[in-house]
Amino acid sequence: MDIAIIGGGASGMAAALAAAENPGCRVQLLERQNRVGRKLLATGNGRCNLTNANLSPAAYHGAEPGFVLPSLQSFGLEDTLEFFHTLGLLTVQEASGKIYPWSDQAGSVVDVLRFALETSNITLRTGWEVRKVRRMDRGFLLSGQEGDISCDRLIVACGGLAGTALGGSMSGYQLLRSLGHRCSRLRPALVQLKSSYPRCASLKGIRANCRLTIVHDGAPVAENQGEVQFTQYGLSGPAIFEVSRVACDGPGHWQCRLDLLPELSREALVQRLIRRQERCPNLEAGDLFTGTVHNRLGRVLVQEAGLSLSAPLKTLLSRELEAAAGLAKDFPLELTEPMGMDSAQVTSGGILTRDFDPVTLESRLCPGLYACGEVLDIDGDCGGFNLQWAWSSGRAAGAAAGKEPL
Repeated sequence: MDIAIIGGGASGMAAALAAAENPGCRVQLLERQNRVGRKLLATGNGRCNLTNANLSPAAYHGAEPGFVLPSLQSFGLEDTLEFFHTLGLLTVQEASGKIYPWSDQAGSVVDVLRFALETSNITLRTGWEVRKVRRMDRGFLLSGQEGDISCDRLIVACGGLAGTALGGSMSGYQLLRSLGHRCSRLRPALVQLKSSYPRCASLKGIRANCRLTIVHDGAPVAENQGEVQFTQYGLSGPAIFEVSRVACDGPGHWQCRLDLLPELSREALVQRLIRRQERCPNLEAGDLFTGTVHNRLGRVLVQEAGLSLSAPLKTLLSRELEAAAGLAKDFPLELTEPMGMDSAQVTSGGILTRDFDPVTLESRLCPGLYACGEVLDIDGDCGGFNLQWAWSSGRAAGAAAGKEPL
């Protein structure tokens, strides 16, 4: 039985290895770039956060997020770790639950997968771009500039549109649409947010552990807590990534409101500032927050409260200290839009999952056709959940496609 897999990323390689476990299958893995796993090399800032110890279906999003459950149950956290350990990869778990290769290098993950693909019934073809797929009386015919390939079963594992500089493209959506499937609206997810706040550049590089609320036309639509990074154009960091899928989704007034000191009440912060004023009456207002938040951020809070940076603390009124404390607990930044697909780590939206069997990942519309990974309308939270979906869905699709017909 001949199986073709379009896409040599995480889900495509997982699918190829699963299908090849049936020695009667001849698997062709087709990758349009000149090497497999290029996007994988960039994940986790080059460290490759390959899964998470806190794996849960609640970490996934889409029109039907429950679609992930059968794949995660059949190939979950322990299965994934055992799979990679068998391939020779050592892993380490951080306190957050994130799991990385012991080497701290994404290349280690790609290399063990690449070595595993070197088996007699897998043919890897790089630089092979599938431009058209036709359903035949038996199987499929794949056409590209390099020629034609026929197969009995086809797995589409092309990935999503995110990370276009690393190979993200529309090809998977287009191929599946040509076979009768539908696609939801595509948006960047796990991405930085742009802000019109004029002092963004002066805060560039500052990191803070914040509680944040995304507000649309005065109503909160998402909340999170964690590390936020200020950038020249707006906001970044893990806590921002996780809410980016809903931010600026449509017209209206969008804000991100930051509690810069989530462990401290507003009243306690006011008392802290009063003590600073009493102990250091001649200190300049620009140092009001020194020791509490980053110095540059503290000076911005003082300015936003309408205070002179050079004013002695002894001249500040109680209401001025309260105003400064209020900003530290509720610092609003106007949002304009998310960064584009070039910057996004994952695509929100994709091919509708309702037209696929959640156990086998086989199309309900086109028998013999399977899809897995990011091309489907499933995306996960930051922290290794998207790669776990790639491993789990890839294994499910590959194993199902590799079974001999009854």
